[in-house]
Amino acid sequence: MATKATIFKADLQIVDMDRNYYQDHALTLARHPSETDERMMMRLLAFARHASEALTFTRGLSNSDEPDLWQKDLTGSIENWIELGQPDEKRIRKACGRSQQVTIYCYSGNSASIWWQQNSPALSKLHNLAVINIAAGISKTLAQLAQRNMQLQASVQDGVTWMANSELSVEVTPEVWQQIR
Repeated sequence: MATKATIFKADLQIVDMDRNYYQDHALTLARHPSETDERMMMRLLAFARHASEALTFTRGLSNSDEPDLWQKDLTGSIENWIELGQPDEKRIRKACGRSQQVTIYCYSGNSASIWWQQNSPALSKLHNLAVINIAAGISKTLAQLAQRNMQLQASVQDGVTWMANSELSVEVTPEVWQQIR
């Protein structure tokens, strides 16, 4: 019998001064059996940085045709396709063709740097693609925030995000490898 996803609940208060977005979100995250707390919290970080009423978690690891998060307009067109990790170039090109913008969050340290060195010449031609790196130590610290029922605050100012619960605060300063042009 296959192992089922573990359900996590997160009450996330977002104060995004860069976008003037102030909202509370009651989120349900299904953590795939192969997913780590680190990756799940990176999904939550990506949600906090791009939050809107239309942004949703997808089936992600359970469906190879979907990203980790996406935002669709009322017609069903994809406005923002958000991936984690180091997707292959073919997948990224397909996503850029299907969506107005694509955002990739890398977070695995040296392997992410190697991936970027190998793929940046081809990816730099994609004008609707943003690639953001989160230092490996920061993503591992974010994993410490993971609990089955979470009360979290996310504050975004000048591109820096602070994720916190009542015991721990993590400052996330992303390194932008490529921005949308």
